[in-house]
Amino acid sequence: MPKTWSEIGVSLHEDVKNGIESFNFPTMTPVQASTIPKLINKKDMVTGSGKTLAFLIPLLEILKRRETEQNWKKHEIGALIISPTRELAIQIKEVLQQFLRFISGLSHLLFVGGNSVEHDLNNFKCDGGNIIICTPGRFEDLLSRKNDINLTASLKSLEILILDEADRLLDYGFRNSLNTILSYLPKLRRTGLFSATQTKQVQDLIRAGLRNPILISVSSKAEHNTPESLDNYYIVVNNNNKLAAVLSFMEVRNVQKALLFLPTCATVDYWSEVFHHVLTVRSDMPVLAIHGKLKEKRKKILNKFRCLSRALLLCTDVMARGIDIPEVDWVLQWDPPTNASVFVHRVGRTARQGRQGSSLILLLENEEAYVNFIEKNQRVKLQRLADVTNETKGDDLRGMLHNLQMQDRNLMEKATRAFVSHVRAYSKHECSLLLRVKELPLGSVASTYGLLQLPKMPELKNLTLTDFKTVNIDLNSVPYKDKNKETIRQQKLEIYRKTGSWPGRNVKIVKKSTQPWCLTKQKKANRKERQLKKRRAKEVISSNDEQKQKKKRKRTSISDEDLQELTRDVALMKKLKRKKVCEEQFNKEFGIL
Repeated sequence: MPKTWSEIGVSLHEDVKNGIESFNFPTMTPVQASTIPKLINKKDMVTGSGKTLAFLIPLLEILKRRETEQNWKKHEIGALIISPTRELAIQIKEVLQQFLRFISGLSHLLFVGGNSVEHDLNNFKCDGGNIIICTPGRFEDLLSRKNDINLTASLKSLEILILDEADRLLDYGFRNSLNTILSYLPKLRRTGLFSATQTKQVQDLIRAGLRNPILISVSSKAEHNTPESLDNYYIVVNNNNKLAAVLSFMEVRNVQKALLFLPTCATVDYWSEVFHHVLTVRSDMPVLAIHGKLKEKRKKILNKFRCLSRALLLCTDVMARGIDIPEVDWVLQWDPPTNASVFVHRVGRTARQGRQGSSLILLLENEEAYVNFIEKNQRVKLQRLADVTNETKGDDLRGMLHNLQMQDRNLMEKATRAFVSHVRAYSKHECSLLLRVKELPLGSVASTYGLLQLPKMPELKNLTLTDFKTVNIDLNSVPYKDKNKETIRQQKLEIYRKTGSWPGRNVKIVKKSTQPWCLTKQKKANRKERQLKKRRAKEVISSNDEQKQKKKRKRTSISDEDLQELTRDVALMKKLKRKKVCEEQFNKEFGIL
């Protein structure tokens, strides 16, 4: 079997020249073996895997076959690959580039966010592109710019469309963009749709975009749903010691390159600063952070992580699927993902290309039932490891977090936002029967985040949290490290102390006093009664107006006598017109004379 991309490219180059019948890739995956022949034989196809080779190999074969009849022009688009994220699109481009080193006559372009639209327009005008790799939003934007570039005309020669990770495309809200793009594409084309899950939205997309598709579903008979080279572990940690557990585990296991999945963007922002302070000071380990809101920075961060031999990358589920970094030896999960299938995608970021890898998930004391759930639901067996953390280390870390937040108001605010977003994400968990937010030890979780005081939020209302110790400090005394920002805050704080309202807020915040339930009910009843009286008064006024209108119509109505006289006058005018009476007689009877 070819080991490197260059060897694969040479093999493909020879096979393309001889035709698909001679293509022999000895250890193709079941998905590749099922998908490649179908796409090349001009079948629309739906499959449940996003393996890049499964669509790149037939895509190149189809474009080269057409080239035997007529060469591709610079601005003719023969293949369109749509990906949900720019990271996955960039990765597809990098794999394609390895093949195109050995295949002449085909050019490619990448259209994703992070670059200016003008940059993409100029690239297409100057270099053209037979294969376009893009994200839906950017390509829809380019399609609408008809004055700058005529992509519609370039798409007339489209041979194949690939929708990679279609379920994620729809989850990210690209349904309307996809429908717009599909309306511009020619009907006579091949379409490959790759989706890990077959949801109703995906089924609707299949009906809209594919003609008589073939569904390819490779069922695994293996006992487990993860590679044999992947070892999956879990640790049940003390409710307020999760940070200490992660750091202790990384020290004991000598973790070199790892991903740490966190539930929200706000948690990534906060913990990246904390881990940066702890790991760079203690073990000189680089700490990077990536999530969906970083936009154009994500490419630079991901490339930096790929180049480092030792690093920790904190991320959200934006990194859970499709991203290939073979050197990752550990995947760490702060807590169970909101969707059970995402668990498999997360741990799949390690043990790639036959390498050995490991994963660890941290569970609180009330979450241990998740182990049996994930084994039955996703066929992933987890082995328990002992928690080697001691209470002293946890207390030391909480003290460190308190000190860091008291020195920088920005970090204190990040901690609060992270905690709030974490709790709200937990409340939307797919497995809510096992992982209930009401059973989550909120005081201990807040202690783990090192909060100085608990925020005001519905989930904490009427709860007595004995497992959280409030730090005795005036939060207004916590400064920003940024001097300019702190100066502005002090000015606003001075105004607030004098006026009672914070500058920039139109409404003065007044704390409402509580009142008995019976009084609240009585006020509500009185309010309804007043509304009913107003409605009845309007009906009375409307009825009176209607009666007045009727009287007015009666006063202005024509009597029978007037109607008969009018009829006679009209008849007389008709006789004059027909010359049945003379003008003198008409004037006499009409009363003019």
